[in-house]
Amino acid sequence: MAALLPNGVSDAAFTQALTALRSAVGSQWVLDSAEDRQSYIDPYALGDGTDHDTSAIVAPATVEEVQAVVRIANQFRVPLWPVGRGKNLGYGAASPAQKGDVILDLSRMNRILDVNVNQASCLLEPGVGYFDLFRHLKEKKLPLWMSVPGNSWGSVVGNALDRGIGYTPFGDHCEQICGMEVVLPDGSLVRTGMGAMEGSASWQSYKYGYGPSWDQMFMQSNLGVVTKAGVWLQPEPEMTAKVELAFPNFDDAGWAIDILCDLRRRDVIQHNIVFGSPVRAASTMSQRADWYDGKGALPHSVSEEMMKKLGLGWWNAKINLYGHEGTVKAQVELIRKLFEPKLGELKFELWRQGDPEDLSAQGVPTTMGLQCVNWYGGRGGHLSFAPVLPQDGKLALEYARKIKAYYEEVGQDYYASFTIGRRHINNVSLILYNRDEPEAVARADKLYRHLLGEAARQGFGEYRGHISYMDDVAETFNFGGGALRRLNDTVKAALDPNNIIAPGRNGIGTRRPAPNGKAPA
Repeated sequence: MAALLPNGVSDAAFTQALTALRSAVGSQWVLDSAEDRQSYIDPYALGDGTDHDTSAIVAPATVEEVQAVVRIANQFRVPLWPVGRGKNLGYGAASPAQKGDVILDLSRMNRILDVNVNQASCLLEPGVGYFDLFRHLKEKKLPLWMSVPGNSWGSVVGNALDRGIGYTPFGDHCEQICGMEVVLPDGSLVRTGMGAMEGSASWQSYKYGYGPSWDQMFMQSNLGVVTKAGVWLQPEPEMTAKVELAFPNFDDAGWAIDILCDLRRRDVIQHNIVFGSPVRAASTMSQRADWYDGKGALPHSVSEEMMKKLGLGWWNAKINLYGHEGTVKAQVELIRKLFEPKLGELKFELWRQGDPEDLSAQGVPTTMGLQCVNWYGGRGGHLSFAPVLPQDGKLALEYARKIKAYYEEVGQDYYASFTIGRRHINNVSLILYNRDEPEAVARADKLYRHLLGEAARQGFGEYRGHISYMDDVAETFNFGGGALRRLNDTVKAALDPNNIIAPGRNGIGTRRPAPNGKAPA
């Protein structure tokens, strides 16, 4: 008997399914030993991770193999959990939401199929990582920049499909997708946008195609398996500037966020701006024990000492500017005019085209941000809660004050940033913990659930969900008695009647419509 079976699948059926999968992709690419399965468990799991254990892993190398895998899964009713590289750290990594689902590991599909310098676009398979693409652009000496998230181990396509973000003008990663190839739940293949035309010359140039545009349907969803995607890249600018801002007081968030949001709306600042607390910066270059080893949240006096020694403000932001030399220099002067009366003389640096890379400004992949998980020591982990707020400095300050107080009430160090987008703010409340301390794990769960409820009460919805809380997040989108969730489930049932592709992802497919089309009671 198998060590773990997918939900609703008999031992005999699963054995037959594994035999068929081995025939389709090669025996060595179907993994079901205890050691193999353990290697896919979330390294930051709350607990031992077995609540999201997998029964097996299948790793196809081609589109045709993905189609074969999906058809076999339908035949034996074996649910699949697709991952690009399985590095969705802080959200569950490669682990499936539903225990026992077979992980569909697409990391062998790692070809950079095309890079068009004139159009500043590329066509990628889902196993292409940020370091892969960066290396390709550098080796070919192509004048194109990527946008990368804080942790750059993952899949370029996978991160964009989950609406991940980076910190250049192309930092809204889902917006940079232009055209997909998708294996549908029945094993058939579709291309979106202009790719729906055979021999299309503009698949990576125009997103919408003819008729309805389906690309968003495959983002944060479980309605298909994306096997190719076009991604827009940034042409290398003539000049780049970096300006560092340190705001000394907690209450500075109100006025500062309003100014930064206005500059972002006007595209003076073209990238997502991170406006972060001291622990956010300190956790990447030190550990908590370097500053304090007592119980409860960091005392104010310790935070002040940490800020002084590390040269931090209560809030810290780094602004990057891009474009022609005259434009960039004028933008620097505008920012100095707006902030120097309150902050004093600002530090800024200028780079011309071809100068050495600045990691954040130029989209160079890095994993330095992952150092934060060592803050409490032991087997560190992090859990992120990031609701979407309107661009309102007063509202953001009031919300931060309330959330900070609750962090301190439960004994957690306050790690927060406001990531300012075009018209919104993501309040990233990161929860750091030591997996070896049951008390810390319980505190992380309690804190996440409180943050989810508090944000919903104020009308702020989470933009991205951890596998342990996907149903809980989906329940907060409750207009019309959960009309959106019913719509998602209805579409899921129509396209994927056997609930094969990632059941439960973002709360989709966990409540199947009854045969009469009504939602279950």
